Amino acid sequence: MIESQSTTLSSTEVQSVEFRETNIQTHVSSSTLANEPIKLDIEHAVVEDDPRMWSNAKKNVVLFIISGASMIAGLCANIQNPANAQIEQQLHTNGENISLSLSLFILVQGNFPVMWSAISEIKGRKIVYLFSIALFTLGSVIVAISRTIGLLIGMRILQGAGSSAVIAIGAATLADIYEPHQRGKMMGVYYSAPLLGPSLGPIIGGALTQGLGWRAIFWFLVIWGGIIFSAFLFLFKDTFRKERSMTYQNVLKRRLREQQSSEAKDDSRNISEKELRVNGENQTNSKDIEGQPTVIPASAIREVKLSIADVNPFPPYISILSRKNNFVILIPSGLIFAFSFSIAYTCARTLSMYYNYDALKTGLVLLAYGIGSVTGSILGGRWSDRTLARLKAANGGVSFPEMRLESTKVAMVWLPLSVIGYAWVCQERVNVAAICVMLFLAGFLSIWIYTSTLAYIVDANTGRSSTAVATNSSFRGLSAFVAAEIAVPLQDSIGDGGLYTLWAGLLVIADCIILLVLYKGREWREASVEREKQKLDGK
Repeated sequence: MIESQSTTLSSTEVQSVEFRETNIQTHVSSSTLANEPIKLDIEHAVVEDDPRMWSNAKKNVVLFIISGASMIAGLCANIQNPANAQIEQQLHTNGENISLSLSLFILVQGNFPVMWSAISEIKGRKIVYLFSIALFTLGSVIVAISRTIGLLIGMRILQGAGSSAVIAIGAATLADIYEPHQRGKMMGVYYSAPLLGPSLGPIIGGALTQGLGWRAIFWFLVIWGGIIFSAFLFLFKDTFRKERSMTYQNVLKRRLREQQSSEAKDDSRNISEKELRVNGENQTNSKDIEGQPTVIPASAIREVKLSIADVNPFPPYISILSRKNNFVILIPSGLIFAFSFSIAYTCARTLSMYYNYDALKTGLVLLAYGIGSVTGSILGGRWSDRTLARLKAANGGVSFPEMRLESTKVAMVWLPLSVIGYAWVCQERVNVAAICVMLFLAGFLSIWIYTSTLAYIVDANTGRSSTAVATNSSFRGLSAFVAAEIAVPLQDSIGDGGLYTLWAGLLVIADCIILLVLYKGREWREASVEREKQKLDGK
């Protein structure tokens, strides 16, 4: 990387800085491995206080804090459900407004991470964590004292924005501190925390509502937000390193180009004045000036000041979607998350309508889904890492991100079958124990697959992991929003049997898409890298 002291760079050297990332995803085939040097990607640039060299204890503290923060995202979406009837009564509103407060929360929570991600890639992870958790806590306070449904809906949107940051940059933080071969296991541990939300949310919400009233739910979230804010403030050390951020490097390149262009114009103006004084002697054109060494101040290299242009989330968002492998893998990722949201929502309704369960009993049944999800996340992550290590060894020590998706095959056949089983035990109103078993299997198998797809999205986008995860979150949010809006009408018209047989068919399609990325993704990804390189070379 560039020295921190003042450095003299020629235009050729500036171009070298500008186009350094064009080699970041060089994949060496087994046939040429012996003849070509291995090139380091941007994730392995040399940095001070390398987070990947931290002790296991220090890494575990980071993992523990971001897991606790991510639980907020999972709790918030479901903790309100047991209190909906009480909120409707006390705020003199209707079911449509209550539904709107839930749907808009999910929509904002899914799409706002794109903005948080862009900021974190310029100013680091810690400042984003602190600001977003403070925003969430403020929203929770105002919801707790709301007297109108309009204010409640508005502050739920603020909660959604604040709780969404950890969704994107939590996974990016793990990418900062762990090597690719370790990420599957750690992603599984990290992602198990928000998965507890759909199960613990109804239990906590039901107990607080019955004992203290619906406002106690949001005071509980205020306390939790305060604890997490304090943990980030006093215990969390920023893992972001600008040398390893593609977004930061792109901003730096633009500043270098702007500075070089400005200095060239100033020099040209001075030369023109000199030419007038000496009557045309020793003429020098602009190309001569551009070819001369340019002094780049250390301040321009050490720090890039934040501006609206720098945190524009749309260029990196579009760059993620422009890669065919990314766009295709985001489709099954969104479908699996939408299924998870739908099954927790409609199961609670089924238990209330046909089994006469109250909020607390419903939460205890849904705990089966949560336990299955957590187990699938942890074991699926470990299996993903083992599969990657095995295939890497078989490939002469060379790995590529698509290898990780091989680990999803073991769950692909059983997931649709478990969903069909759930569909018809609900439809036939059998003993609730059967529903618990099917919920456990559906949670276990769906998250087993999802953990590997999330790790793949991180591994396949070196240098911009937070943007990739934020884009994934956007797809998840949109998918869950649609699922929430259509779940009840479909459940009423075709029943649980028809609804979840339909979901089983969609999950078969999701499985097929994952297999397509497994076998074609590397070709698509490398073609995209080459296209991006040619585009940069043409500038």
